[in-house]
Amino acid sequence: MRHLLLILGYLIPMATAFAQGAIEVTVLNPKLEPVPDVQVTATNEAIGFSATRTTNSKGIATFSGLNTAGNYTILSAENDTYTLVSSEPVVLRSNFKRTVTLVVPFKREVDLQSVTVYAPSTTRINMYNAEVSSEMRIAEISELPVEGRDVSRMLYRLPNVTQATGFFPEAPNVSINGANPLFNNYLIDGLDNNEQFLGGSRFNIPIGFVQNVSVLTNNYSAEFGNTGNGIINITSRSGSNELQGEAFFLTRPGFLDASSPYAQRDLSGNQVKDGFQRYQAGFGVGGPIFRDKTFYFLNYEHTTDLKDNILRSPALGVNETVRGKNYFNYLSGKIDHYWGDRFHSAVRANVGIVGIGRQAGGLTGGLNFPSAASDQVRNSLNLASTNVYTSGNLTLETNLQYARFRWDYAQPENPTSPDVTVLGPTGETAAVLGHPGYAFESLQHTWQAQQKATWSRGIHSFKAGAEVLSTDHALFGGGNPNGSYTVQLTQAQLGNLRTANLGAGLSISDIPSDVLVTNYAVELRPTSFGKRQNIYTLYLEDQLQATERLNLNLGLRYDYDNLSQGGNDKGDYNNLAPRFSFNYQLTPNSTIRGGFGLFYDKILYTVYSDALQQNNNSEVFKEQLAYFVEQGVLPADTDLDRVTFNGNLTVGQSNNAGLPYRYLQGPPAESFAEQRNLFSNERRILNPNGYDNPYTQQFSLGYQLQMATHKLFYVDLVYNRGRNLFRTVNLNAPAAWDYSRSQEEGIARSSTWADETRPLSIFGNYAIIDGERVEGVARNLVMTESEGESNYYAASFNLQKDKADDKFSYRLIYTLSYLENNTEDINFRAMDANNFEAEWGPSINDRRHVINAIYNYYPVQNLTLTVAALLQSGQPINRIPDASQYMIVGRDGNPVLNANGNPIFTNDLNGDGSAFGDAYVGNSDRQPGEERNSDRLPWSNTFDASVQYFIPFGAGKSNGLEFRADVLNLFNAENLSGYSNNATQSNQIQVGPASSGVLVRRNAAPPRQFQFGLRYVF
Repeated sequence: MRHLLLILGYLIPMATAFAQGAIEVTVLNPKLEPVPDVQVTATNEAIGFSATRTTNSKGIATFSGLNTAGNYTILSAENDTYTLVSSEPVVLRSNFKRTVTLVVPFKREVDLQSVTVYAPSTTRINMYNAEVSSEMRIAEISELPVEGRDVSRMLYRLPNVTQATGFFPEAPNVSINGANPLFNNYLIDGLDNNEQFLGGSRFNIPIGFVQNVSVLTNNYSAEFGNTGNGIINITSRSGSNELQGEAFFLTRPGFLDASSPYAQRDLSGNQVKDGFQRYQAGFGVGGPIFRDKTFYFLNYEHTTDLKDNILRSPALGVNETVRGKNYFNYLSGKIDHYWGDRFHSAVRANVGIVGIGRQAGGLTGGLNFPSAASDQVRNSLNLASTNVYTSGNLTLETNLQYARFRWDYAQPENPTSPDVTVLGPTGETAAVLGHPGYAFESLQHTWQAQQKATWSRGIHSFKAGAEVLSTDHALFGGGNPNGSYTVQLTQAQLGNLRTANLGAGLSISDIPSDVLVTNYAVELRPTSFGKRQNIYTLYLEDQLQATERLNLNLGLRYDYDNLSQGGNDKGDYNNLAPRFSFNYQLTPNSTIRGGFGLFYDKILYTVYSDALQQNNNSEVFKEQLAYFVEQGVLPADTDLDRVTFNGNLTVGQSNNAGLPYRYLQGPPAESFAEQRNLFSNERRILNPNGYDNPYTQQFSLGYQLQMATHKLFYVDLVYNRGRNLFRTVNLNAPAAWDYSRSQEEGIARSSTWADETRPLSIFGNYAIIDGERVEGVARNLVMTESEGESNYYAASFNLQKDKADDKFSYRLIYTLSYLENNTEDINFRAMDANNFEAEWGPSINDRRHVINAIYNYYPVQNLTLTVAALLQSGQPINRIPDASQYMIVGRDGNPVLNANGNPIFTNDLNGDGSAFGDAYVGNSDRQPGEERNSDRLPWSNTFDASVQYFIPFGAGKSNGLEFRADVLNLFNAENLSGYSNNATQSNQIQVGPASSGVLVRRNAAPPRQFQFGLRYVF
């Protein structure tokens, strides 16, 4: 595959016009009848473009393969019957066809100065298909108060998009239709921009390189796929005949922010607190290389975050503030070239260099010294190439892209060092030194090739395409290959270190060589592993002009993802996705539209990778799997070699009296090879049945009304039925527990009791198989299955007005919705005995009501005042048990006692223990009597404001300085939900029943913050 794509790269000229769209023009007479044989001209002065088409028998003329730079004016030619009419300027977005309706007056009526009022020419209403989507142009985006010029921080201003509660700090920060944000599909100019391991955007495109942002939420074209959720497609900027650009400085001085007891989040999603400051600077410039032929655009933006942690070790007498830094560098360039009237090309490159500092200490105090510091590195590269050829009714487009993404979650300050946990004489931790103690470095090389063709004939407009998306994954993970030590100081050794007064400079070489070593561990498999993921796509679509007013769209898409094989030799080959929609023009300014479509997700690579990393291929482990095959827990045709893998495993020795080797002289990993056969609490395997690609069946019905040239109203009703969603199932789960006993008696089942009820009973750290003791088994045997379900219902009402001859514009959105499911995430597990029917409940990102309002006021020339309001009903609360209320009992009903003879209490009511996924999705046990996500947080309300003033220079008044001030959360509201968050750090997990009213505030949305900017525009 790699060789094929390399060959294609040489055969196809390295040039692209990936940002290309189309315009369909309908010409009607005053009786709203189609007018054939009228010449229609599209002109774009910014790039020196002009083309003429003749309307067909349906009064339609189509312009395809258009560059998205500048704007287009549509003009109908005057003839003996009709006078000329010109449209409003039309701004394109990539991979989308705009529809323009021109109502041409009879010439004689104009000559007689008739007072007949004709319907305005329509340039914003979608009369083409039933796609449920929304968009925002750069002019609108630049007026919004957006934190850090980060595009992802304005997406929730669009309908059906909300800020997301994710399951790890760096998770994508917006949810579409309330669904898991990992399954959003991110595109730039219609080409892939996804981090392929976990999801989210690969290159975080800054505002300076954006022309248009569009979000496709339902019933979009068969051209788009790889998600059962929604698509975020960004149209990048291009140069034009006029030299244009900007240079800016933006700062968020932390000392002006309102105080808050809660930690906040930086642009990466990681927590920050004291001393936070942000400084941003950059430039963008574009213009002609050869007028009307070749254009360029270049953008660079840099951000530095400063943040403070506290390093506090009472045992060593250390209490210091340690300053850290984040850096974000984004460089983008693009060249467009017109070879002639029919053929144009361009190239685009995006480079991202990002580092998230973990300097030392903690937000409120920590024991990690600077020698154990690390950076989270997220480096990205996109190199894209496309050619667009247009001849009459045929448009051909060829795209090729190479992308690279390196995600090192903990790039060590000292990569060759061991990590050392230093204990004081009484066993308390005094310091953590050296390496971070683990490794997670994902490296992805992605090739994408697309071939598209559009052909119009009569009432049909055919679109066909093929695509290959291929990613080579390599993961270096696990524990520290340099070794991990736990040592305990004597009182004298501790005193000597205190006296040395090394402060934050303490390192592993300062620990005495004769210190007591109580624990040593090392990674058994310190090498990378991975697989190539290939996704193959074919699609065919017919846009049919059934009548003068009715458009039908008939599409069929096919996808195959080789990761669907899982632990089988056959994949999911039946992913045929039909799509149908209609758009009926009620009047020249209104339509009704609707449709149905089937939309398949790709398989997130982490599903496959986790099953490799947490796997084992020892013969003892295979013996356990063979037992499950015999018992019918696994299929009879399970191939044990296919479902197992030599995964990561940290092994070693522990002895509180001391180990038989000195400090930093632990034995190599090879000496612990036999420990691969040791007992494990949890292991994963690849699913022997393979994986079905998740999908949604989407139904929609909508109405659009162009109320005036600059005012649009539309409403959309949608229902999404999700199936084959990912979740984890425990093949060795304990038998179901009677939670009414916990509720009535205040008891919890002991782990020993629960272990005895598993399909393969566990006795401490071994099992009995065929009468023999086997120690290398796993207590929990986990695999991913695609059996989850969801239902989403929504009604979205939208009213938007552009600035005309008045002094204001606005956008009002109200969404009423409900999302229910029985799985939230790829790591989601059922509370008890794999009973997912009991898991039905509102999604963690469900909101009943979302009210979004943006109002721009232009009181005088060059002054813009903007207020953006967001009001949301509360997100769900999952109620978990109070650990102090449930006493652990054994099978005999007697309490389990600790070493002091006292009863032990827990919130693990069924005794099944913790799981790997709990660190991401939270405790799976619920308060007895409560359903999942049965409670709600209060409403949230946020008002942001922006003031911009432009001082022009020169006669043209296009050059000048722009001053701006943004205030985020103007009224300093304390919102407990409705903002980007991490599930396990959120307020959405609370202890005790809903009736208790207990609400422990763990964090809140950011308090009032100020952002100031200066921009030179030319």
